[in-house]
Order: sequence, then C-alpha cells, then structure tokens
Amino acid sequence: MRERKSAQARAATLEAGFRLFDERGYDQVTVADICAAADIGRRTFFHYFPTKEDLLGVPAREMGERLTATLEGAPPEATDSQALRAAMTELATYTLTHRSQLELYRRIITTSTTLRHPAFWHLPAHELRVAQQLSSRQGRAAGPTLETRLLVVRTVAAFRLWLEVTLEGDAPDARADDAPALRLLDEIFDADPWLVDRR
Repeated sequence: MRERKSAQARAATLEAGFRLFDERGYDQVTVADICAAADIGRRTFFHYFPTKEDLLGVPAREMGERLTATLEGAPPEATDSQALRAAMTELATYTLTHRSQLELYRRIITTSTTLRHPAFWHLPAHELRVAQQLSSRQGRAAGPTLETRLLVVRTVAAFRLWLEVTLEGDAPDARADDAPALRLLDEIFDADPWLVDRR
C-alpha cells in the first residue's frame, strides 16, 4: 500500500512538473511551483527528484534503462548488430507508445535557455556503457573494441535521426498502425553499411 502511494505521488509530481513546464516554460517554473501543483511538500519532491532537472530527465532515463534491459535479454547467439537493432526497435515502439509525452519533453528542452543538456535525445551519454554491455555479452573481458564502440555510435546516430523525424512529423499522436514508422527505422539502419549484420 505504501509503495503504491509513493508511486502515485511520484507520478503526480512528474505530471505536475511537465504540465507547468509546458504552460510557463522550464526556466520560469520553480520547485515550489511544482510542489504546490502536486500538493506535496519540498521534502517529498526532493525524495523523488534531487533537482528540477532530474524530474525533466525522467523520459531519457527510462529509455536508457529500457535499452539496457533489452540488450540484457538478447539471445546469446545474436550478433552485436542484431542485439542493437532489436533493442533500438523496442525503443522505437516505446517512443511511438509515449509519443505525446516525448514530444512535450522535446518542446520543453528546446525552449529552455538554462538546461545543461541542450540536446533533446541525450543517449550519447550511454554509448560507452552500451558498448561495454555488448562486450560482456560476447565474453570479451578486455572491454569494447573500437569497432564495437563505433557500431554503437552509428546505431545511436541512426536512431536519433529516426527519433527527430518521427517527433517532428505531422502524424497524429494516437496511431492505429505504427508499421510505417518502424519501417522508416529499418530504412535508416539499412542505409548505413556499418549497421548491416556484423560479427
């Protein structure tokens, strides 16, 4: 019961923060504003989020965690390319399901003048970790090779391009069929010879 109440309070804080960021702009909203809108105290806010920016970073962190989990679940026989492509496809499906939230996130970030992370999709911060994860799943104790790191960088760049095109497009938020967007992701991956299956 306590865990459920805690999860509800965190979700309400997150919703209130994003709503205020959208209405007033990130730079004009204070922690006190969010606390008042969510009907919580400052101590509760800081229990969930060390800073206002940490609240805003939740979608990117959730996507990074999803990527890590999907790679962990990749079958051992899958190549690095296959594992990465499957993980990015899962991330694309998540993006399409949460499109309106991510469009709001992008809008908030691109209109702020004070955020330390100007880029909307901050996945490059995870690139080395993803490369290390690929290395360990293939039993390479020495860590990722330059080739593995380059594969990750190019895959992330391809996904970031897809993400920008998808979130800037005119398609409605609620889609009955996400297949065209997922086909676009495949087209972007297929356009880069480096992202063709590599062993």
